[in-house]
Amino acid sequence: MPLGAFKAALMGTAGVSTGDVVLLYDTDHSNVTTVAITSGITSTYGEYIFGFYNVNPATDGNVFFQWNASVDGGSNYLTTTDAASGWITTHFNAYHDDETSATATALDYQTSYDRPLGTNKTDTILMPGIGNGADESGAGMLHLFNPSSSTYVKHFLFRNTQHQNEDRASNNFVAGYINHTSAVNAVRFNMSSGNFDATIKMWGVK
Repeated sequence: MPLGAFKAALMGTAGVSTGDVVLLYDTDHSNVTTVAITSGITSTYGEYIFGFYNVNPATDGNVFFQWNASVDGGSNYLTTTDAASGWITTHFNAYHDDETSATATALDYQTSYDRPLGTNKTDTILMPGIGNGADESGAGMLHLFNPSSSTYVKHFLFRNTQHQNEDRASNNFVAGYINHTSAVNAVRFNMSSGNFDATIKMWGVK
């Protein structure tokens, strides 16, 4: 798959053909509860990339920036209570506290953030515990692959950096798939509690 000049700029790749990556959504959000993108996710593109900039929650503490997907244009979003649909995900992170001690670091597999089928969990956690201070925020990239397939599950990858509410630099790695063979045509983003500010962009990749 050719990368295209726009993806070259986005991903740092040079010397490729043009026109293969298109910016479809670019909005600054202020003090919102939920951001839903219910149009533009079609079979035109085989991959969608979502960029998140300056994600800043209204609530300081144990709140999570998270996402979910819909197969009916946003009328309903997926759960993990039905073994025939929902999420299969894995989540780990690395962090370093805001101090000089080299021991204030960790690399953790976050079992409580996973989304296994058959459990009462819904939205998938991307950024846990972002601080809400004026100088605190999170940023990251989410890749959703082949969402219009009516044959295969829908894989995704996410990676970010954030200033956590516990005054630490945190790097989260989330991956998995949406266990549904219907086409995904809408997504939503929200905090687990309270409102948030963020700039959110979406690119389509041919």
